[in-house]
Amino acid sequence: MTQHKNLMTEGNIRRKMLGFALPILAGYFFQQLYNTVDALIVGNYLDADALAAVTSTGSITYLLVGFTAGFATGAGIIVARHIGAENPEETEKSVHTAVALGLFLSVLLSAAGVLLTPGILHLMGTPESVFPRSCRYLQIYFAGSAALVMYNMLVSILQASGESRYPLLCLVASSLTNILLDIVFISVFHMDVEGAAIATVISEVLSVVLVAVKLLKSKEAIRLRPRRIRVDRANLKYIIRYGFPTAMQGCVIDLSNMLIQSYINSFGRDAMAGIGASQKAEGFMFLPVTAFSMALTTFVSQNMGAKKMDRVKQGTRFGLLCTAGLLLVFGAVAYFLAPKIVSLFSGDPEIIRYGAGRTTVCAFFYCLCGFSHTASAVMRGLGKPMTPMLVMLICWCAVRVLVLFTIGQAVHDIRLIYWIYPFTWTLSSIVYFISFRKLSIFSGGRKPEPVESIPE
Repeated sequence: MTQHKNLMTEGNIRRKMLGFALPILAGYFFQQLYNTVDALIVGNYLDADALAAVTSTGSITYLLVGFTAGFATGAGIIVARHIGAENPEETEKSVHTAVALGLFLSVLLSAAGVLLTPGILHLMGTPESVFPRSCRYLQIYFAGSAALVMYNMLVSILQASGESRYPLLCLVASSLTNILLDIVFISVFHMDVEGAAIATVISEVLSVVLVAVKLLKSKEAIRLRPRRIRVDRANLKYIIRYGFPTAMQGCVIDLSNMLIQSYINSFGRDAMAGIGASQKAEGFMFLPVTAFSMALTTFVSQNMGAKKMDRVKQGTRFGLLCTAGLLLVFGAVAYFLAPKIVSLFSGDPEIIRYGAGRTTVCAFFYCLCGFSHTASAVMRGLGKPMTPMLVMLICWCAVRVLVLFTIGQAVHDIRLIYWIYPFTWTLSSIVYFISFRKLSIFSGGRKPEPVESIPE
């Protein structure tokens, strides 16, 4: 069994970073495409209630799925550290521990999602006209969510080894499958929102099968051997240490988003559909964030394992600048084309008004949101997962909740929702900038401090 050919501890930093990030960017473009196609087909072939039912459930799915994705991130960090330290034995142990944890989380998420969906929708004040469809869509989605959980876990292992091209092929295949099934189930078989949910589940099953086959056939230390799937306590400890804060960070963000969605719901169906459409379109703007966040976490983790601190600093600067620059351009495009973008989902003037209103306010702040997310990824790679958790808990969750329960109770104005995101993105960016100044990321000063070593 060989070690890994895609190590990011040697060679040109920019080429390595872009070579890793660009396939992820392309892959998540296809994933975002099929998530958006759900809304496009539902909005154009069904009605506004159906569009609201599908687009307004994002905060719930992100909450439960994001929790498990945090542990996948933790697993990726540990696997990357072992790979960077060139230790095949510990790499193999961490891989099989991650898979065992993923299987457990799959069962937990599926059961929790199906059982909790009705209660969560009621707590969020989902309008009665939308509630039955939202409930059906979510329960089908969560019934098949084990595939998504395992996909995240297995892909984190592949990406930890520096492999990002194969996951792109998997996402292309699953995305095209989802789009085709959406069209068949809804426009041909005339199914309701459950058609979109079933199409999503089938496409996710396909993606996890493709990634599993790749790992089963690998000749490297990340090879998956079903008989060796068991928990190694030392590796599990570190996966949880790095993954739990990341999972909690995702949860607190998504909890605040659920509270915001509850506030949006109070404005009725048109606001739900319009702002939901804006957020779906916004997902494309943030694809560079996802790509460079994953690239940075892997790059920093491998180089921390190899104790190459200068490469850590150089790679971090390059990744942050690329993300911020791209989002400035995308934000300008979104600002000028906001009404046209939202009109793709629905021709209803009120829906367009709500969606375009939010987009034009947020567009030029996208770069700050991107900076915060990529900065979080760097901190996790440095072995400081508590820092992003606390920053997001205070700046994004606590501040948003405080605003909603003070100003939001006194003033019932949709513009509060438009501005609450840019305000909190700005706060978190200031905190991260100060943190990086202390770590001398933007200068030639002292190097990032080595973190506690993982036993090899």
